[in-house]
Amino acid sequence: MILFPNCKINLGLHVVSKRTDGFHNIETIFYPVPFYDALEIIRASDDVFDFHATGLAIPGENGHNLCARAFKLLQPAFKLPMVKMHLHKVIPMGAGLGGGSSDGAFTLKLLNQLFDLGQDKEQLMFFARELGSDCSFFIENRPLFAYERGDRFESTQIDLSGLTLLLVFPGLHVSTAEAYSEVVPVKPEKSLKELMKLPVEQWKDLLVNDFERPVFKKRPVIGEIKQKLYDAGALYASMSGSGSAVYGLFSRTPAVKNVFTGFQTFVFQL
Repeated sequence: MILFPNCKINLGLHVVSKRTDGFHNIETIFYPVPFYDALEIIRASDDVFDFHATGLAIPGENGHNLCARAFKLLQPAFKLPMVKMHLHKVIPMGAGLGGGSSDGAFTLKLLNQLFDLGQDKEQLMFFARELGSDCSFFIENRPLFAYERGDRFESTQIDLSGLTLLLVFPGLHVSTAEAYSEVVPVKPEKSLKELMKLPVEQWKDLLVNDFERPVFKKRPVIGEIKQKLYDAGALYASMSGSGSAVYGLFSRTPAVKNVFTGFQTFVFQL
């Protein structure tokens, strides 16, 4: 059985306060993007768990990635037989796109289907929260206002259909922990929910990602990419999550040949 985990972008991101559990309370809009990895899971004929990855190299040991952790989370709870997993990695890591979180969440969904576990969305989200804050979003996988650790959600009417998304990845890995360590939590002056009611054309000076200031300071090239997106006619541009990927929203496909030489660029119709 095969599923295709997608990534997300953040529309605004406010780091509101530090929590007593060491995490942070945030406010953001998660928006799914049609940029996919590929994940296959089959029953293991030799009763031995196996994880194999192709595509982009995944750092760390195979047994510690989110796909393997998702299986190890469900296996004792449902007495699952051993499986073989194959992940073809396409979504860049350390880019603020949530690709790893999506892989973990889709593993939960795929195992639920493969073994007919009967878990509904709320039950799958419970397990996803055990894997990581972003993971539970990919169980719903639709535009959502996220708060607390980024794992509690409310519906939002935001719809970017018809726009073109240009995603630029500079090949830099930004540590989420490092990014949080540089941010001073503060309650936003303007509600993200209210800002989302404004036309995209008005977001430029109002919709803020709190991680941009510290990340741009240490890695100026990321800030330069954002400016180039605006120079190319973006209605709105922002770093996604804690970076390093930067996206621009355009009313039509932009002409950016030779503008982002040396960087990976991806274009999607939303």
